[in-house]
Amino acid sequence: MRYERRGTGRGWREATEEALYGPAGFYRRPEGPAGHFRTSVHASPLFAEAVARLLCRVDGALGGPPELVFVDMGAGRGELVTGVLAALPAEVAARTRAYAVERAERPAGLDPRVEWRAHPPKGVTGVLFANEWLDNVPLDAVETDAYEVPRQVLVLDDGTEALGEPVTDGPEADWLSRWWPLGGEPGLRAEIGLPRDTAWAAAVGTLERGVAVAVDYAHSREARPPFGTLTGFREGRETAPVPDGSCDITAHVALDACALPGALLLTQRAALHALGVTGGRPPLALASSDPAAYVRALSGAGEAAELTATGGLGDFGWLVQPVGVGLSAALLVDVADDEEQ
Repeated sequence: MRYERRGTGRGWREATEEALYGPAGFYRRPEGPAGHFRTSVHASPLFAEAVARLLCRVDGALGGPPELVFVDMGAGRGELVTGVLAALPAEVAARTRAYAVERAERPAGLDPRVEWRAHPPKGVTGVLFANEWLDNVPLDAVETDAYEVPRQVLVLDDGTEALGEPVTDGPEADWLSRWWPLGGEPGLRAEIGLPRDTAWAAAVGTLERGVAVAVDYAHSREARPPFGTLTGFREGRETAPVPDGSCDITAHVALDACALPGALLLTQRAALHALGVTGGRPPLALASSDPAAYVRALSGAGEAAELTATGGLGDFGWLVQPVGVGLSAALLVDVADDEEQ
């Protein structure tokens, strides 16, 4: 990044809020997020099918309520909720009320069963699913100065940065001390995840009973990146984060800080394995007996492999938060046995 004199610009949280969600913000552009980057939802319909299986398992744990709710947080253009509805058994689909929570306008042609909202409904029973939502909840960044004091990073609309006031007191400083302590040398960076903790707690609080799941790029306290993760994406490529509305602005999520009591943290690989997405190749005998079925199965295996790949989507973190039900009821398996350490 380019640096200017101290005191110019504004914090990354304020700048990102306007750049992503303002009147000319990135997430209000007509092409939507899929025009710039690819999530698990876009990679394969197997992802939505796995989420539909999760919803069915939670439905069973809840005893089959008359109304089962599925909330798609940060819904983009409704790709996930559309896929989940399509994958549900008819009996479950008939009782499911679907919500897409997104700040952009409702896209044309979306399934009329999906209710489009700016905020999640309250007091509902079912599953709230946030796929790559928390990484776009704006937050501030800090950097240690020549005296190893963490200071707020300020930014201009062209991406030029400067160091602002010290962050040594208050809730932000307390969060850093607990979840991302800095020290030892100048130039170390961190992102203050407190707004994400607050946003996640509020989202979970809308559930009366059920399960909330957050899926995202993540890191843990013992392995925080020394120079932060703030970055941008434009037209499928990673780029410098510039808060002018031309690119996505994102940072990996401290999911361990977001987790509320009783939560489970695991990789996407382990979670999808538990939900039946394994990536196993079909038997070669099928190629002789039913070539078309073999080709379909082989394609599905490739997509499953991408969703669970080490070093790729499989390393995403899943934060599974039960509300009034047990974790075993949520996934119906001991997913911890499948987790790679």
